[in-house]
Amino acid sequence: MATYVLLHGSGSNSWYWHRVAPELRSRGHDVVAPDLPIGDESAGLVEYADAVRAAIGERRDVVLVAQSLAGFVAPLVCEHVPVGLMVLVTAMVPKPGESPGEWFANTGWSEARREQAERDGREVGDEVAVLTEFFHDVPDDVVAEAFRRPEPVQAEAPFAQPWPLDSWPDVPTRFVLCRHDRFFPADFMRHVVHERLGIEPDELACGHLPALGQPAELVRLLELGSALLSGRC
Repeated sequence: MATYVLLHGSGSNSWYWHRVAPELRSRGHDVVAPDLPIGDESAGLVEYADAVRAAIGERRDVVLVAQSLAGFVAPLVCEHVPVGLMVLVTAMVPKPGESPGEWFANTGWSEARREQAERDGREVGDEVAVLTEFFHDVPDDVVAEAFRRPEPVQAEAPFAQPWPLDSWPDVPTRFVLCRHDRFFPADFMRHVVHERLGIEPDELACGHLPALGQPAELVRLLELGSALLSGRC
């Protein structure tokens, strides 16, 4: 069985994976879901990767799963940890020397997000918009629990730090694209994945938070990816 290392995105923490981790463990896998140091203004991408490496320890047979901003972090982990498979879940895909802050402008994200909101008949930017943009397909009880919890505060430091690698690591990589994602719209992400990774994404019929909205389907794709890698199917 594999060790799944689950990396949350910006303004989040390991609770994001609380519906996925039990599904994986019930199938016999080891699960590591570290909290990244998002509240530390002295911590950038390298420090985020260091926190992941520390959580992994001596584990092997790692499937590294990265949500959203963690797409900038996971490849850095691969430089120092024997990762068998990297799975990006509606994640940012960086280029060498590009910071996460630059990624949004370089990819045309703002326009894609605005156009998606217009198609949906939504506004962007206020509290109600956040709810409808991120949680529109998450079960009501999970949404209620999310909003009862203290909101993690995301530091700005990692958004200004250039991605330090010269190229994408030589690690098998899969991408899970969410067809109903309102934050990273599907057509926009298909273009990013094709241009920057040159692969065809796997797709889920869900929004930007599949670990909360479709945990069983996400686990199915994660296991399928690792099974294909090992030649079991």
